[in-house]
Amino acid sequence: MPTARPVGPRRSFRCLFPVLLSGVLLASACGTGSTSGSTASADAAGYPRTVSDCGHDVEVTAPPRRAVSLNQGITEILLALGLGDRLAGTATWTDPVMKGLEQANADVPRLADDMPSFETVLDAEPDFVTASFASTLGPGGVATRERFAELGVPAYLSPSDCAGKDNSGDGDGVRSEPLTMDTVYGEVRDLAEVFDVEQRGEELVAGLEARVEKATSDIDASGVTLMYWFANSTSPYLAGCCGAPGVITRAVGAKNAMDDTREEWPQVGWETVADRDPDVLVVGDLTRRSQTAETAAKKIEFLESNPVTKNMTAVRKKRYVLLSGQAMNPTIRTVEGVEKVAAALRAYGLTR
Repeated sequence: MPTARPVGPRRSFRCLFPVLLSGVLLASACGTGSTSGSTASADAAGYPRTVSDCGHDVEVTAPPRRAVSLNQGITEILLALGLGDRLAGTATWTDPVMKGLEQANADVPRLADDMPSFETVLDAEPDFVTASFASTLGPGGVATRERFAELGVPAYLSPSDCAGKDNSGDGDGVRSEPLTMDTVYGEVRDLAEVFDVEQRGEELVAGLEARVEKATSDIDASGVTLMYWFANSTSPYLAGCCGAPGVITRAVGAKNAMDDTREEWPQVGWETVADRDPDVLVVGDLTRRSQTAETAAKKIEFLESNPVTKNMTAVRKKRYVLLSGQAMNPTIRTVEGVEKVAAALRAYGLTR
C-alpha cells in the first residue's frame, strides 16, 4: 500500500567522503565503532556469496552485521531467522510485530513507522539493505539499488514483488503470473544464505509448509466468494486475483470476487463492491494511520452504516475475517492468513 514519505533528519555528509573513496561503508569512521559486514572478515568461509534477485546479482563479502530492513514483512523474516542482533534499523510498519517475535524485535531501532529518508537510513550505517516492495527500494522510494551500490551497500528486494509482476505503473503493480508461497520460501532461503544461517532457513520453511498443510487439510470452499479490503473507505483498495490474497484463496479452494483483475490492489467504487456481493469479507486490521478506515473496527462500522454496503450478504450475516496487513502481503505471515481464513470458513459452515 502507498504510504506518505516522512522528512527525515539530514545526515552529516562528512561520513560519506570515505565511503565514496573506498566503495564500501566504513562504519568505524562514523562514530559507532562497530564493524561493517561488508569490510570485516572479507575472507569469511564461503564468502563472497551471490544471490540472484529480481534480475540483479546481490553479492556480500561477509555475513551482514548492520542490516537495515525497510519494510515490516521482510523484517519479520529476518527476526524469524534469529537475526535481530544483526539489524541496525527497520521501517514502514502496518501492524504490531508477529506473535513470538516481540522480544527479538524489542531492541531493533525503528527508523520510521512509515518510509524513512535516504539520509536516515545512511545514519544507521548499513552494510546490507532489504525491502519488501519496489516502491520502497526504487524510484520514489527510499533510494534505488544503484544509489546504495554507489556507497558499497548491497540491496535485496523481495522476489515476491518482482517475479511475474510489473511495477512500472502508478499503482501497486500488475501480476502476469499468480504468486505462490514457493516464492516466499525462496526469499527465506536467499536471506538465510546471505546471513550464513541456511539450516535456520530450512527449518523455518518446513514449519510454514506444515502449518499450511494442517490449516487446509480436507478443506473445500468451492463456490464460496471472498473479497479482501486492505484500506481506504473513500476508494477502497481491494485484492486482485494473484497476490498474497490469491495464495490464501487458492489454498482454501474458494473464489476471489475480484479475480478478473491482475492489479495487485486496484481501487474501486463501493457500487462495484456491492455488485460483487461476496460471501465473506476479509478486512485488514491495520494500526498505521496513512489511509482512512485502517482498523477492522472502522472498516466494519463503515460497511454496516453505508447505504451502498449494509445490505451485502457478508455484511448482513457478519461474515468477516480480520487479518493483519502483513497477512495480506506476500510474506511469511501469508500463512497466518491461510490459517485464519480457513478457520473462519469452517466456523461459518461454508466448507464441505
